[in-house]
Amino acid sequence: MKKFIIAALAVAPAMASAQNLGNLTTLLKSVGNLIDIAVPIVVALGLLAFFWGLVKFIFAGAEAKEEGKSLMIWGLVALFVMVSVWGLVRFIGNAVGITETGTSITPPSVNLK
Repeated sequence: MKKFIIAALAVAPAMASAQNLGNLTTLLKSVGNLIDIAVPIVVALGLLAFFWGLVKFIFAGAEAKEEGKSLMIWGLVALFVMVSVWGLVRFIGNAVGITETGTSITPPSVNLK
């Protein structure tokens, strides 16, 4: 029983501050902004890897040609996965009624009229 009381006292301040969700909203918006910045950078890195493999394949000897070919394949796989996930997220969002307006996503609503 003593452990339960100590645990309840430890959790009580967190429950009292649960009313203030402004900090959580700010944190989620900040993470969303970081993801919005990171996605084009990661896609550009995948494209750069593909082109670097292409340069190695064209201008190198036999051993480096295999390395360039491998780099091109992995660059294409990375680009395919990134764009596919991006498309799936958008498709699922449209299927459940979440539409993107500007930079914020509006939740679906029910018309009660």
